[in-house]
Amino acid sequence: MDNVISLKVKRHEKELKYEKRMLKELSLNEIKHKINYNFDEIIKPNSIEDGCVDFAIEAFLLGARYSRFGYYGESMQIANGRCQYEEKQLVDDLYEYVIEWGKFKHNNLDSAEVFNKCRYYISSWWKEGFLRGEKRHKLRL
Repeated sequence: MDNVISLKVKRHEKELKYEKRMLKELSLNEIKHKINYNFDEIIKPNSIEDGCVDFAIEAFLLGARYSRFGYYGESMQIANGRCQYEEKQLVDDLYEYVIEWGKFKHNNLDSAEVFNKCRYYISSWWKEGFLRGEKRHKLRL
């Protein structure tokens, strides 16, 4: 007799396999460049680099997961609306991380400015993941 495999386990294996393939397209130098680009004027990027790398990967994979909707004809904005809760959670967590661990260059820093930087950082990685994932779907990789 054959073993019965749960559909949930099979889906999880397939998702992990897809995430591994997507992560092969991502380089650490690219992530570090965006960290310096986004946070260099307000924070010493070396103090928060490790956490920002983790958040970039999470946002990239979130965009890649929702890229299949773009392949089937949805616009990027509609697909982004589907994962608004997860993206907002990433932005909030990154903001908390930056406020807690960031070594600020100026003492009179506006928290709205930091929040906008965090939101831009997460959304840019989401878009990058979405576009690369959509490209992989189109090429059927």
